[in-house]
Amino acid sequence: MSLLSCPFCNELFVTGEGKKCPVCGIALVAFERLPTSDGSDEDDLPSQPEWEPLGSTFLGRGRGALAALALAGLAAFFLPWVHVTLPDIVTYTGSDIARRIGWVWGAAVGWLTILPTVLSRQSVMQMRGARVAVSFLGAVPGVTVLVLFAQPPHAAHGVPLRFSFEWGLYATLALSIAAVAFGLLFGGKVEDIAVRRGTSAGQVVH
Repeated sequence: MSLLSCPFCNELFVTGEGKKCPVCGIALVAFERLPTSDGSDEDDLPSQPEWEPLGSTFLGRGRGALAALALAGLAAFFLPWVHVTLPDIVTYTGSDIARRIGWVWGAAVGWLTILPTVLSRQSVMQMRGARVAVSFLGAVPGVTVLVLFAQPPHAAHGVPLRFSFEWGLYATLALSIAAVAFGLLFGGKVEDIAVRRGTSAGQVVH
């Protein structure tokens, strides 16, 4: 049996019952020509709001905060980390130290990798799935700082050395701690997802 359907109200009719929908007045079309369902319900609400794309400009649920922390961490990498007063007076930034101690570049790589990792996540579930990776990347600069604290520069060949750690290094440690904290909460809770109408509060979220 061939079926016809109204494109507007989706009412079904048997071929021969008419050419127009008696309710909507719209021409009927073959049922098989109608587009398939996109998984939304009758109110055009997503069936799984935790997978709904939030857009590239969405900055909530820790996304904007982590991106800002990564940019601030990169800036801190080029700020003074160590100030030497003896035998010479010179100030070293994080990048200066990295040129002498290769593994220090890990701090910059951590910040650089956080940015695309965070900004490429388009839904709540994608954000939550990246928590471990983002937290690990955020911890790398902090671990770098702690290793420098534990193994500070030392005198060589009997030449006295006097230095002090500068605020860029402490800022990197603070930003790293904040990045780990936001990384562990990246994406927020699935119980309070805002959808196009109302919220998911009180609903079963799959």
